[in-house]
Amino acid sequence: MAGCGQVKEGIKRDFPWVRKYMIYVEYEENHGRELKKMTNTEQRPKVFVTRLIPEAGMQLLRESCDVEVNPEDRVLSREELIAGVKEADALLCLLTDTIDEELLAVNPNLKVVSNYAVGYNNIDVQAATKRGIPVCNTPGVLTDATADTAWALLMAAARRVVEADRFVREGKFKGWGPMLMLGADVTGKTLGLVGMGRIGQAMAQRATGFEMKILYYDVQRYPEAEEKYGAVYRPLEELLAESDFVSLHVPLLPSTHHIIGEKELELMKPSAILVNSARGPLIDEAALVKALQERKIAAAGLDVFENEPELAEGLAELDNVVLLPHLGSATYDTRDRMAVLAANNLLAVLRNESPAHCVNPEVLQK
Repeated sequence: MAGCGQVKEGIKRDFPWVRKYMIYVEYEENHGRELKKMTNTEQRPKVFVTRLIPEAGMQLLRESCDVEVNPEDRVLSREELIAGVKEADALLCLLTDTIDEELLAVNPNLKVVSNYAVGYNNIDVQAATKRGIPVCNTPGVLTDATADTAWALLMAAARRVVEADRFVREGKFKGWGPMLMLGADVTGKTLGLVGMGRIGQAMAQRATGFEMKILYYDVQRYPEAEEKYGAVYRPLEELLAESDFVSLHVPLLPSTHHIIGEKELELMKPSAILVNSARGPLIDEAALVKALQERKIAAAGLDVFENEPELAEGLAELDNVVLLPHLGSATYDTRDRMAVLAANNLLAVLRNESPAHCVNPEVLQK
């Protein structure tokens, strides 16, 4: 370019097929300097978010993408979900969204499904893999929050916290009594962990502070956890028979569906307490209601339900169960970290980079 001085180029390239860049041409003439700015903007990728997530994640998406988000704080209908996915390059969804073959088929150009959760049983991963679509999740960042919730359920059920709170609010408390609201000891008791992954090990860590004996069952052994926490492996039947508290921390798979049913509940101590902060269908909820009604086990603490948000008949009426509305990861910091991880997973795929967490990594090699 005649008469030009130094040329500086500042180029921001977010995606191979989406480039927004500005070229600054700086040049000097006999009597001064002029700055020319030229812009070239192509279409940005479209992201559909099925429900509003924390702003930390939304901001990341908006910086590089055109974002459409469910405007209402509710689960989308099937028709609304299909309409949103139809024109999207990327999908950020929740556990409450069913992402199956039928849904994926409406958009052959969908490039990634990013789940705002650790679990992904809401997604047909096999169908996504067949279409070459990476499926991402958010493990790690919610380990402690979920373990804290499970521990809170354990303590609340053991010491009848919710029942006692209601007792006071209803004006029934007339003063201290030696037999009033007796509960179960936690310190020194036996904790049985069904699943010894991240959250199971976080529970083991908490149990050491209460000098508990730790048993665990899993499809594999964890020698490091055994050494670190003094955990002892047991077959499931033995674990159930020996434990004072049983806490579930396995993923929902065909092999773990109803891993706790009528037969398993019969194996537990009459004084035992069952905790589930993992996935509702791990427990046969109707069988659990029956066991609690008949005092086959002492109590339960549940953060998840078999047909969420519906409860099995009779469950809500029981005074020996603590019920939470799926709050496992519900802290400000944890949900922010989940949002950022879900957004970054999605953006990485759009940039043709490997996401931090992909449950079907084989599609990234294609």
